[in-house]
Amino acid sequence: MKFDVTIMPDDLNVVPELARTIEAMGFDGIWTPETAHNPFLPLSLAATSTERVSLGTAIVVAFPRSPMVTAYTAWDLAAQSGGRFILGLGTQVKAHIKRRFSTEWGRPAPRLREYILAMRAIWQAWQHNEPLDFRGEFYQHTLMTPFFAPGRIAFPDIPVYIAGVNARLCQVAGEVCDGFHVHPFHTVDYLRQQIIPNIELGASRGGRTRADVTLNCAIFVVTGADQAQMQQSAVEVKTQIAFYASTYSYRAVLDLHGWGQVGDELGVLARQGRWFEMPELVSDEMLEAFAVVAPVDQLGARVQARYDGLLDRVGYYYPFVPGEREEVWRNALDTFAG
Repeated sequence: MKFDVTIMPDDLNVVPELARTIEAMGFDGIWTPETAHNPFLPLSLAATSTERVSLGTAIVVAFPRSPMVTAYTAWDLAAQSGGRFILGLGTQVKAHIKRRFSTEWGRPAPRLREYILAMRAIWQAWQHNEPLDFRGEFYQHTLMTPFFAPGRIAFPDIPVYIAGVNARLCQVAGEVCDGFHVHPFHTVDYLRQQIIPNIELGASRGGRTRADVTLNCAIFVVTGADQAQMQQSAVEVKTQIAFYASTYSYRAVLDLHGWGQVGDELGVLARQGRWFEMPELVSDEMLEAFAVVAPVDQLGARVQARYDGLLDRVGYYYPFVPGEREEVWRNALDTFAG
């Protein structure tokens, strides 16, 4: 099991030194999300200042970009990083795709599957100097002239991960992807009963196995050096759990445990803007199911014990910031190195 970190720098100028620090500490990978900033730009800077760590998006929102646009960026990052780049894609939800990005939404699972196939057709054309002729239901790419073709690179087999919660995207990951970003809003039971079986189902359709798909997750953790810190951490994580649980897209996770009514109540509070009341509905039982709860000196071992045989790469659901949570990071690195 590999141990990674997420970075969310507001200032791109700090990235080279930040990436060097992360690599020197012994982390296996660096992930960047698409939240308030472009997720590709930090990885380009990190590629110039590191030699070993993998560099990936977790995730970049696919649908506002055409497969061609994403293919160009991924190709350049794969070349720049010496094959260390991982392209992590996500669908986002309908409201953001239509109202924030002002782009088309519909049938996200088959659309994302075709998106990946289109990119691979583009990469194939570039690497082997072949005509481009991809004709799908959602995307058609039938023009590539030498002037616009970047040409061969040393590492053309770019790993593609996708993120998801529900069955269809898990099956897409199993069928056509190299990895799957398990959503932090999950439980071990949901992993075992829904995510992994659906990845296996998709893999069987593609003539593959579960072992062909790397499972990665930035997991919720509740930790601290004393009881006061543990309690503060619990409130923070309950707040995040409440936010996700209020969203209908994640309802299947709640239903598996009989917590659907809690999700309904949280949805009402969210629509009313009563955000500060929402964590109170997340019970300690729910917290234990969604998060690894342990003191700092036991956290890494508890994470390994919970996810051994289930996840291949893990990290914690907060960004790496130099000088913060140093004991937490050191404990994880020592545990995973051992």
